[in-house]
Amino acid sequence: MIDVFLFSFNAVMPIILLMGLGMLLKKLRFADDAFFKKANALVFHVFLPLLLFCNIYEIETLSDVSWGVIGYICVIVLLLAFIGAALAKLFIPNRLQKGPFIQCVFRSNCAIVGIPLADALGGAPAVAFMAVATAATIPLFNTLAVIVLSYHSDADKKPSVRQTLLRTVKNPLIISVALGLLVIGLRALLPLKSDGTPVFLLSRDCEFLFSTLSTAAKAATPLALVVLGARFDFSAVKGMRRQIVLGTFMRIVFAPLLAIGCAVALHRTGLLSFTAVEYPSLVAIFGSPIAVSSAVMIGEIGGDDQYGAQLVVWTSVFSMFTIFLTVFCIRAFALI
Repeated sequence: MIDVFLFSFNAVMPIILLMGLGMLLKKLRFADDAFFKKANALVFHVFLPLLLFCNIYEIETLSDVSWGVIGYICVIVLLLAFIGAALAKLFIPNRLQKGPFIQCVFRSNCAIVGIPLADALGGAPAVAFMAVATAATIPLFNTLAVIVLSYHSDADKKPSVRQTLLRTVKNPLIISVALGLLVIGLRALLPLKSDGTPVFLLSRDCEFLFSTLSTAAKAATPLALVVLGARFDFSAVKGMRRQIVLGTFMRIVFAPLLAIGCAVALHRTGLLSFTAVEYPSLVAIFGSPIAVSSAVMIGEIGGDDQYGAQLVVWTSVFSMFTIFLTVFCIRAFALI
């Protein structure tokens, strides 16, 4: 069992340490909140899109992707949204807290925490699959979030269908994934050389450009985690303790148990195949904390943004332990 422990420890600790570095830098006043806010925007609008594009570019053909698993992931996200809505009706009396709670149940930080986690667990193949999974989940996350937040917010703040669609298609992560998929499609149309490779490859025939993109993309993971740690705000829980505990439990305990448990059951019955390439994405998508941008969206659309901020903080803090336990368990059962 010692090898299982060491694998889990080595997979999770770099993420925790980089977030801890961010907390330390903030405490030492190395930079102010304005700096970290701009750094977060830089990660979201530049480095993460580059990382996703480069990872998708490494996919040989889209036929290599397990589309059945992609569909499974989307179904689980929708199921979690339905469960969250039912629980909100029963246990969240404050209308403005219902939307943030439901969003917490189904929406994860799969881009910032999930991608490095998938990389740690499965390497480049897992990250490539995670990139395609992100292309499916990010539009789904954003669309569902707008719907639930709008429904539980003040009427005059509800966005139109057009605004919802624009917010989704303008997401830089969606744009980068779409460009990556477009490049793969165009590459499949090119004639082949005698060695079986396309007549033009960005990585081979325009090496200086691809090298620049790849180098910049490598900054995404460490910078994103440092900024995430620096932006923690341990404000008073006040009268939201029960709501915070319930939201945190559903996000980082119930969601991964449901997703991974059902995946194992489907695999053993032969209905759907899961491998060491797909399991890291299940951990990353369903085991990571709620997205940092969720609190910003709550403030824009309407809802209790203080509650949303607390969910970001506490799911992030306790996910350090639950991710470790999840990785430990799936490694012990030889799933990765």
